[in-house]
Amino acid sequence: MGDNTDARAASTPESEDPALAVPADESADRSGRSASPRRPESGPPPAEERDETSVSSPSVPWLLVGLALVLGLAATTRFLESFVPETTAGTTFGGFAEAVEYPVYAILIGLLANGLLSLTGLRDRLAGAFRTEFFIKTGLVLLGSTVLFDVIVRAAGPAVLQALLLVTSVFLFTWWIGGRFGLDSRLRALLSSAVSICGVSAAIAAAGAVQAKREQLAYTASLVIVFAVPSIFLLPWLVQLIGLNTAQAGAWIGGNIDTTAAVAASGAIVGEEALQIASIVKATQNVLMGVVAVALTAYFAYRVAPAGGSARPGLGALWERFPKFVLGFLLASVIATVWANVTGDSGEAGLDTAKALRDWFLIAAFTSIGLEFKLSSLREAGWRPIGVFALATVFNLLVGLALAAILFRNFAF
Repeated sequence: MGDNTDARAASTPESEDPALAVPADESADRSGRSASPRRPESGPPPAEERDETSVSSPSVPWLLVGLALVLGLAATTRFLESFVPETTAGTTFGGFAEAVEYPVYAILIGLLANGLLSLTGLRDRLAGAFRTEFFIKTGLVLLGSTVLFDVIVRAAGPAVLQALLLVTSVFLFTWWIGGRFGLDSRLRALLSSAVSICGVSAAIAAAGAVQAKREQLAYTASLVIVFAVPSIFLLPWLVQLIGLNTAQAGAWIGGNIDTTAAVAASGAIVGEEALQIASIVKATQNVLMGVVAVALTAYFAYRVAPAGGSARPGLGALWERFPKFVLGFLLASVIATVWANVTGDSGEAGLDTAKALRDWFLIAAFTSIGLEFKLSSLREAGWRPIGVFALATVFNLLVGLALAAILFRNFAF
């Protein structure tokens, strides 16, 4: 939901990553079937491509303005988080306001700012500062400092088992249903990886492994975001409706929502302990991204396109795809555990500082989710990829719920 590359970059079809290029006859149209050949590599790009390139490499002044905007929206979120419950206390709205956590404010404020910036034509100029992946990775590393290592050790067993069963079953189901819908094999690989592992980052890793067309990656990234945003609010509501305990809720959220940022947002809505379990479960699934990427590379190199010049898979690809921030999360947890044992109560201030920094980075990430959200790129996807993604998401929710309920039923903090 490890996210190795900025979701914003992934959703830009004009990205010039050569690993994502495929021969003309391997192109896919809106429904995953054959389409027109790629533009020749030589010659100047069209005007719209030049504009996208300029967006992906923003000037320093616009970058600074964008970062100031994200920081200002994060500060507004912090203000509303305390102001709204205080001003509505004792009213009929007070109980609801007290239950609303900062991810809700951050995402809604981000969406509102997104609309205003789009109307004024400033959004694309500032987009370089909307670094959801950077903010969420940094926040999750800091989250490790608030999760004692013994919790990770106790949660590791059921988390690994859930990840193996869930990723395998959801990937195979999505691959199968994608074939039934007649999607191109490369698009099937992207959708299967995105739904089963960690959204955009898994799709990016799969795209490099199978040499997917850039537009296919854009379609998949857009679908991930469109489905992840409502899940942030839907799953906490379903957790209350079904009556899951805190650990089961975190495991279900971590195993089902496709992006790490959205997992953190949804887990934070349920509570601190649910956020911890959700992050551990999602991090466990993220580790499998490298395994899936290597397997896809081997499958496409030897079975789908053996004569296409694809590089033969090697063990080095496993480390290349491995989400490095997971190591930072574990290291921060070890350091915090040692710090707490050595300093006792006198070390609480240091841990509180790490928690405050974590919250700021997570708020910036949730705000960026709203700022980055784009519905327009789905217009070209057609209904087949959307149908496959929707069916796979429902399957993921049902299997994930069963696994979380069984594997984490007796987990205690």
